Amino acid sequence: MFEIVSAGGWLMLPLIMCSVVAAAITVERLWALQRKRVLPADLSAKVAVWVEKQQLDDRHVRALRENSPLGRILAAGVARRNANRELIKEGIEDTGRQVVHDLERFLNTLGTIAAISPLLGLLGTVVGMVKVFAAITLQGVGNPEVLAGGISEALITTAAGLSIAIPALVAYRYLRRRVDTLVLEMEQEAITLVDALVRGDGGSIAPAATAEAGRAARAGNRGERRDQAAGRAGKPSPTPDTRASRRRANS
Repeated sequence: MFEIVSAGGWLMLPLIMCSVVAAAITVERLWALQRKRVLPADLSAKVAVWVEKQQLDDRHVRALRENSPLGRILAAGVARRNANRELIKEGIEDTGRQVVHDLERFLNTLGTIAAISPLLGLLGTVVGMVKVFAAITLQGVGNPEVLAGGISEALITTAAGLSIAIPALVAYRYLRRRVDTLVLEMEQEAITLVDALVRGDGGSIAPAATAEAGRAARAGNRGERRDQAAGRAGKPSPTPDTRASRRRANS
């Protein structure tokens, strides 16, 4: 292994550093972005009980803020529980931006490593080929050992660059997708908390009930838009029975 690394030339040093940093970032982010660390399973239920029983105090807010990223967001809303809906949302959005920034920590560095590693390998290829042509100029093509040294350096750096870039790019894409999923779920939890705080009812902090209410609201909006479109056309919205009668008349 040492012979291969030494044959790659000085460009193997930045490539090795990139591989170490990429591996460290991947392991650290996989540990930090565990679901149980970002979105504790029972956290929303605890907040629901505190809201329902009017037990929220500064001790609960402090415990939420130190618990997890989701806890920081919920604590921002709970801290403004006596304000109106807009102020509660504003506090949650401000804290949410900070939490997202923390979740994305080091990911730009990982993406940069995935992008520059092939370029470093390509640079090593160019340097190796320059050495080959310089050897041909000085000694001609009669010395294969000199030519092999430059060609070996060119191929080793290219292979090393690709070997670092491919897993780094896969890890970067996976971790970005994981952050997006966690942020979306935290946003849903925060919206549910805002609704519960405005009503002063913790019992509604249930994702299933929220989803059902959302589907009902979207269905109502679609019906309303259909009626409005029919009104603009100067005729009532056709019902399924009306459309069936028209088809029978046309036939």
